[in-house]
Amino acid sequence: MEHDRLPATPEGIGPPDRHETSGIQGRPEVSGHRLGILSIFVAGLLILALAGCATRLPTNVQRTPSVAFERFETTSTGQLFEESANRHPGKSGFALIRKGRPAFTGRIAMTAMAEKSLDLQYYIWEADTTGRILALRLVEAADRGVRVRLLVDDNNIAGRDSPIASLDAHPNIEIRIFNPFAHRGSRLFGYMTDFVRLNHRMHNKAIIADNAFAIVGGRNIGNHYFGVHTDANFRDLDIAAAGPVVRELSTVFDRFWNGDWSYPIAALVDRKYTEVDLRSTVAATRELIRQDDYPYPLDQDVEELMGQLDKIRDGFIWAPGMVVWDDPASIKKGIEESTMSKALHRKIYTLEKELLIESAYFVVLDRGVRAAKNLHEKGVRVRVLTNSLASNDVVAAHAGYAKRRKQLVENGVELYEMRPDSKSATVREKRIFTVGKSKAALHTKAIVFDRKAVFVGSYNLDPRSAAINTEMGLYVESAEMARQVIAYMDEGVLPYNSYRVELDEKGKLVWNTQKDGQPVRYTREPESTFWQRFMSGFIKMLPVEIHL
Repeated sequence: MEHDRLPATPEGIGPPDRHETSGIQGRPEVSGHRLGILSIFVAGLLILALAGCATRLPTNVQRTPSVAFERFETTSTGQLFEESANRHPGKSGFALIRKGRPAFTGRIAMTAMAEKSLDLQYYIWEADTTGRILALRLVEAADRGVRVRLLVDDNNIAGRDSPIASLDAHPNIEIRIFNPFAHRGSRLFGYMTDFVRLNHRMHNKAIIADNAFAIVGGRNIGNHYFGVHTDANFRDLDIAAAGPVVRELSTVFDRFWNGDWSYPIAALVDRKYTEVDLRSTVAATRELIRQDDYPYPLDQDVEELMGQLDKIRDGFIWAPGMVVWDDPASIKKGIEESTMSKALHRKIYTLEKELLIESAYFVVLDRGVRAAKNLHEKGVRVRVLTNSLASNDVVAAHAGYAKRRKQLVENGVELYEMRPDSKSATVREKRIFTVGKSKAALHTKAIVFDRKAVFVGSYNLDPRSAAINTEMGLYVESAEMARQVIAYMDEGVLPYNSYRVELDEKGKLVWNTQKDGQPVRYTREPESTFWQRFMSGFIKMLPVEIHL
């Protein structure tokens, strides 16, 4: 029924994370906006002193409007799914991508399959092995005549304008930067002088080929997201899509791309970049890739995937689905007006039996505690898996979560925290665990409603996703898709992957798990350091919760 669906946005489509020198580059989410917020809080008194020195963004920027490739059905990818789409009118095709290796292989295969267009939108693009490989494959696609549009948030690309502008010099590649810093040298200076504007970031993650096939979810571009890093990797989830919902995704992309919040990289650099710059950057990137140690036979993986396209297509789940997203023009309205926040709460109020959540950051305010209590009293089971202090890449986010953790458990929430040695996140090679650095961390953002519908996307259950950043994901009404996501979630809460947070006989928090098949109980944040616990406790006292 219509009231069970997530509401449409004002734009006519459904809804509100965190490393070198060549290619598209970024830094881990641990160095992202949350640490920026704390830095600003500590340095707040300097804002007034420096406000008059703020650098301004360029004016009269030339943005050539463009839209998604329309004749998707004329491409090989469009034709691959067209017959199935015609057999399922009003529905779209979906498939989960659980593991990092196939998630990267799928993206590389898309660059090889694309005949007309590639549209990419990411919060982070790291300058590591996977980031370089994908950047180079985009150039190769562009060399074949494919139009490439790449929109990257500016929060994590400080000092990287030159290589990005070099790629943009390709006649078939255009790169735009979302909500850029006017001062290109210092992100901290930018925050201190233009905080209100720069606090809003684009957290979306999507790649769309020929307006016919897309991958959306929690993964940015970087080794941590694809099981490639030697020390730490994320547990994460993507959803592949075909059919009408891909056209919705393209409409969302076009809205971001053509808005005045997206600046061509050429407008932000101090000189014109040419074919010479492009080929120099490509050559340097190719040499770095040659020196890099990508651990899997990528070309073989892509070839095998391409040989199984019919089988992959036949395994798609065809169901009603919609894009849930934040219009970038509305991100300043606040948590009560956030499109995704309203959509989520509206859906939650319709639940009858169960709400399953897996979220990297789970920072609930008083409203969230009340919602949990109401659901519990209504007889709705609520289970949540989030990061533990030891696995969390952002101590500030954990502090916000820990502030109301006990209240959640008291109100019936089955609460689990991911272990830093979880087997559910791909670890490239076994290494001795070192203090302060986790082998595994949770980055998934997924929700299952009454085992009938799912949401998979970029949206964390925290105030930043709800009211500050833009977010995007896919909502699918399918019991079979729900079953598959639940199977993925159930793996995450197994005792060797997570801690169950409960209350002991005295009403104090304890963390229960198993090691070597034997039950183990912790009475304080497990596997954490004194410094982590101190910082978490300190941040809990600061008035920064709404920014976490």
